[in-house]
Amino acid sequence: MQDAVLALLAKEPSHGYGLRARLRRALGPLGESMNAGQVYVTLARLEKAELVVSEVTEGLPDRPDRKVYALTPAGQQRVAAWLSEVNWPKPNLAEFHLKLAAAAAARLADPVELVDAQRRELLRRLAEVQRAALAEPEGSTAGLLLEGVALRLQADLRWLVACERQWSRAGNGSEDA
Repeated sequence: MQDAVLALLAKEPSHGYGLRARLRRALGPLGESMNAGQVYVTLARLEKAELVVSEVTEGLPDRPDRKVYALTPAGQQRVAAWLSEVNWPKPNLAEFHLKLAAAAAARLADPVELVDAQRRELLRRLAEVQRAALAEPEGSTAGLLLEGVALRLQADLRWLVACERQWSRAGNGSEDA
């Protein structure tokens, strides 16, 4: 979640409540269980790591003062590194979805290009697994495991096709983040 928060701050400085709302919108039903404390703990950790800085702004007469968070140069570098990272074969689908949404919202990267980079990596890994499976003797338990890995990679590739279709249709808009 830290990287997603940083990427959302790349669009514009924000307070914790605004970040939580944007994360919940981006995650849809999966974001309903996100509590406010998660976002504030994440922001505190990011500030301690000097990836964000905060500034207290005066609230309205009926609202308390708010801390507004902004990226530091180190935070900007971390966002750039996160967007270029290919983290399969154990993807966290919600994290990858947030990566796409945050990249589009902050206009940091084209989500379709991020999907394409992930697809290239999965295709490379699938080819490796298929070669290894072919080298296994018939009926080996290692062959069964390799078949499972290949099936998982194929399922992930199908999901990436759906991601590409959605982000192509959205015109890389940021309405969900």
